[in-house]
Amino acid sequence: MQLKDQAAIVTGGASGLGAATARRLAAQGAKVAVCDLNARLAESVAAEIGGIAVVCDVADAASAEAAIATASKAHGPARVLVNCAGIGAARRVVGRDGPMPLADFDRVIRVNLIGSFNMLRLATAEMAKLEPLSTGERGVVISTASVAAYDGQIGQSAYSASKGGIVAMTLPIARELAQFGIRVLTIAPGLFLTPLLGSLPQEAQDSLAASIPFPRRLGHADEFASLALHMIDNPYLNGEVVRLDAALRMAPR
Repeated sequence: MQLKDQAAIVTGGASGLGAATARRLAAQGAKVAVCDLNARLAESVAAEIGGIAVVCDVADAASAEAAIATASKAHGPARVLVNCAGIGAARRVVGRDGPMPLADFDRVIRVNLIGSFNMLRLATAEMAKLEPLSTGERGVVISTASVAAYDGQIGQSAYSASKGGIVAMTLPIARELAQFGIRVLTIAPGLFLTPLLGSLPQEAQDSLAASIPFPRRLGHADEFASLALHMIDNPYLNGEVVRLDAALRMAPR
C-alpha cells in the first residue's frame, strides 16, 4: 500500500515504538492520528509530524469509538492501524504477600489484549466500507505482541498472556477479514530502547544487551517502525507474526 495521503492511526503514538512509527508514516505522506492517554506528549508528536493528537483509552469502548470518530473526521477513515499502546507489570503469581491481586492481571489483559482488539474491531469496521485500492486491499492492521508471548519470564504471567493473546488472534482475524481485503499482522519485539528501558542505568542496559546474540544491543524504535512500514508496503504479508529480536530467547529470569 502506498501511504501518501492515506489516513493512519497509531495507538501509544506519543512515545517509544508508537512515536517512531507515527513519524515514519508521516514521512511517507500519511495523515496520522496520534492516539494516547498522555495528551501533552501526543500533541507534541502530532505537531512535529503534522498530524492530530487524540486522547484515547484503548481498553474503553466509548473512548475508542470517540477516538476513531475524531480521527475519521479529521483525515477520513483510516486504511492503517498500528496498535502500540500497552503496559507491563512484573509480579509473581504467588509472592511474599500471597497471590497476585486479580486486578493486576485484569488490567494488563484489558489494556494490551482487549485494547488491541477494541481498536482493531472499530477501525476495520470502517476500513471494510472503503473502496479497494488497485491491489484489492482496503487496509492493514499491525498489532504489537512481544517475545514474552513465547519466552515469558518469571513474573510475566499477565504480560505474556496478554501478548500471547495478540499472537493467537492474528491468524483467525486475518482469515475473517480477508473477504474485505484487510490484512492483519503482528510484530513481536524483543528488548527495545523504549523510554522504560532507557530509564535504567547504563550498566543495566548493557547487561540486557549482553543476552542478545546479534546485534548485541537493544533494539531501536525506528527498527520497529521500519518493519511496520514494510508490512504495510508488502501486499503478500498477511496473518503473520514476526519476531523482531536479534535471535533473542529469554531466560526464565
